[in-house]
Amino acid sequence: MEKQERGHIVALPLPAQGHVNPMIQFSKRLISKGLKLTLITVPPLEMDNIPPIQAGVGGETIGFERLSFPTKEEEGVSSDIQGNFQSYYKQFRQLVSIQLPQIVEKHKNMQASYPVSCLLYDSHFPWALDVAKQLGLAAAPLFTQSCAVNTIHYNVHQGLLRIPLREDQDEALVCMAGLPRLEIFDLPSFFYDREADPFILALLASQFSNFAEADFIFVNTFDSLEEQVVSWAARQWPAIKNIGPTIPSMYLDKRLKDDKDYGLSLFKPEADICRKWLDSKGDASVVYVAFGSMATLGEEQMEEIAWGLKRSERPFLWAVRESELKKLPRNFIEETTEKGLVVPWCPQLEVLAHEAVGCFVTHCGWNSTLEALSLGVPMVAVPYWSDQPTNAKFVMDVWRVGLRAKLNKRGIVTREEVELCIKEVMEGESSLEIKRNSEKLKVMAREAVDEGGSSDNNIQQFVNKLVCA
Repeated sequence: MEKQERGHIVALPLPAQGHVNPMIQFSKRLISKGLKLTLITVPPLEMDNIPPIQAGVGGETIGFERLSFPTKEEEGVSSDIQGNFQSYYKQFRQLVSIQLPQIVEKHKNMQASYPVSCLLYDSHFPWALDVAKQLGLAAAPLFTQSCAVNTIHYNVHQGLLRIPLREDQDEALVCMAGLPRLEIFDLPSFFYDREADPFILALLASQFSNFAEADFIFVNTFDSLEEQVVSWAARQWPAIKNIGPTIPSMYLDKRLKDDKDYGLSLFKPEADICRKWLDSKGDASVVYVAFGSMATLGEEQMEEIAWGLKRSERPFLWAVRESELKKLPRNFIEETTEKGLVVPWCPQLEVLAHEAVGCFVTHCGWNSTLEALSLGVPMVAVPYWSDQPTNAKFVMDVWRVGLRAKLNKRGIVTREEVELCIKEVMEGESSLEIKRNSEKLKVMAREAVDEGGSSDNNIQQFVNKLVCA
């Protein structure tokens, strides 16, 4: 009887850092409430890349099951998600349809395990709903982007917003339900990038092809962060529940003991070097700069950011991936050694939580944005692609926790603009309001995941329904 009463979830993330980590953090919360959870890994996501994850009472950990691609010798087979994504996605789908039923059957027959009762999957896998139903499982997609961005993609799926946008289209767009008035360049970049992959555009819209048929729908945000669009979405689809921010507990409510690690990291962070350097700086004096694990800025843009940091005359910590180092101006590191520290990778949450950091220059990917919001760090947004322009719009005009750097006529953020934004956020006329709003959202984020908060309640309701089903 005990086996049947304990819910067991199989989690299927898209194997990329920005999708895996929210899934892992959500999984920790579920385990802490008594569920068993098995995470599916597949190349390039490997179990060896993920630190041990302990989140439950009595030392319960996330379990792992690995899906295996056919041998490389077979024609057309690829496990490289960074290469031909369309090819990878097609083979990934085939892999899941064959091997996931085997995993579910395995746990059904294991004496020490529990039968699987729910498939939690990345929203970019709408076909996973059919797999879940065929296996007799509850289906639950996790949307890893903001509710606002999800709403924009939903409008595309419904044909209310046609993409790619026409070059002669009016600069200002009519507001979509629940959203502020958006201009073209406030939308996800795929909508106006003439070179955007049509497959990606179709995939973003396909998230909503059958999501209303799912038993549960989860979003990595929290109610009070996106009140208007959350309220609109809840009226349309009561099954939607916000469970974010998906940040390790020790940075929020501290209810999960020793929960400090985010999960997957594609690069080895220079933790000790960053920590020692930050410890030597004054409170809220440092500018932290990072553009994520995928963004590839042009050489001119890298130079402008570099000289803008120098002109700001503020101490700065800049995470520059080794592949990007060659784009820095000659002698820049040597010329700024007294003020700045350039490292290949940082432990981002630890850095943002450090009292020395007073400003975050970021591409505004959703995970990075949520981290800064949850830790009360003001931002300078330099959006690059995907959902980043929309997140930057909210950072500046909705939440008012930072500034969005302006582009010149050639699409470059100049050194003067970098300097201006940093100084305004840290010491300008709007800095006090920005800091107040940042602190306010920090409190709201913690309240959402703490006991009795909106996200905590949503997770508990899910657990209750799953166990009693």
